[in-house]
Amino acid sequence: MEDNEKSDENVEQEIKEETPIEQKNMFSQQISGTNIEILLDIPLEVSVELGRTKMIIKDLIQLGPGSIIELDKLIGEPVDLLVNDNLIARGEVVVFDENFGVRITDIVTPAERLKSLR
Repeated sequence: MEDNEKSDENVEQEIKEETPIEQKNMFSQQISGTNIEILLDIPLEVSVELGRTKMIIKDLIQLGPGSIIELDKLIGEPVDLLVNDNLIARGEVVVFDENFGVRITDIVTPAERLKSLR
């Protein structure tokens, strides 16, 4: 009878050990689809940077209508596509229905993205 009790205890122990893992897997599967849905609706700030320059305060104060600011990029050079101020791609400026747009020409590699975060 002791053997039966021990085997029952072993079976019970095995069930207890397997149950949390099975529950975790089921729970993970249920929320993985939900997590993706939540992430897909997060708004992000997307901006395009034509170029940069440095100015002294005196020159900044003197800016007015018609002033021209020289940037560090040449005509035809790719512009930077930033998401939440992080570089993710480069592209060329295009006109789309009387609005400016960007045609993506290069996606930044994950290594470059990590480098820009530092």
